[in-house]
Amino acid sequence: MSLIRILAASAFALIVSAGAAQAQSKQASLELVEPLAEYKIYVAENAAALVEDTEKFVAAIKAGEVEKAKSMFAPTRRHYEKIEPIAELFADLDVSMDSRADDYEKGEADPNFGGFHRIEYVLWEKDTTEGLDDYADKLLADVKDLNNRVSELTFPPEIVAGGAAVLMEEVAATKISGEEDRYSRTDLWDFEANFDGSRKIFELFKPLLDDEAFVAKVESNFADVYEVLADYQTEDGGFVSYEKLTDMDRRVLSAKVNTLAEELSTLRGRLGLG
Repeated sequence: MSLIRILAASAFALIVSAGAAQAQSKQASLELVEPLAEYKIYVAENAAALVEDTEKFVAAIKAGEVEKAKSMFAPTRRHYEKIEPIAELFADLDVSMDSRADDYEKGEADPNFGGFHRIEYVLWEKDTTEGLDDYADKLLADVKDLNNRVSELTFPPEIVAGGAAVLMEEVAATKISGEEDRYSRTDLWDFEANFDGSRKIFELFKPLLDDEAFVAKVESNFADVYEVLADYQTEDGGFVSYEKLTDMDRRVLSAKVNTLAEELSTLRGRLGLG
């Protein structure tokens, strides 16, 4: 074969190969459309529920109903924790709504410390709603802003797929210590919400995975995590105070969450999202 023909054949092979790769990439993108659309519905539903529950939470605060406000704190926050991978894309709102006292120079004494945890601090440490009206109004405004932004957001597939692991990693890396809800000790509510959000992502993308052993392993480990949580559930569907857990309890939970986080960290790669 002449050099010209060899070069032509090679060029043709490259074109065919590139075309096949583009077709495969396009097919993969099309396969992602449905789970991403379903996840956006899930996020939108939780964002809307967050608005509704926060309105009631704020009303209780403004009415001076301390115990009622306390009872609504964890159930209201659950909606935020379920969709945290998306909520955190809006850094300004995440800081305003979910920052901790440690993020401020003067800690709890800093007037800029607001959001859920400022309200949590005053409700449990001060046992009052006094001085919370402005913080409650700001929280509600932020929640409504989040709801509006979510509806207009195009969800990045790599962020969504990666979110399954991120939710578990956050629990294992920082939340297991109990630093999240340090005043109310309602940490287990947050954990369950994070697990729910992570499992939702996995379930939506599961039909695109061709490794049955991996799928079975992840499902089994999710079951283990929920089984551990069930030990601390109360009859009304809530959870015991995080203070009830011993150091051994926390280590057991941490180990199971870490295992799941490591497995889910491969999800993006398995979906061809890098």
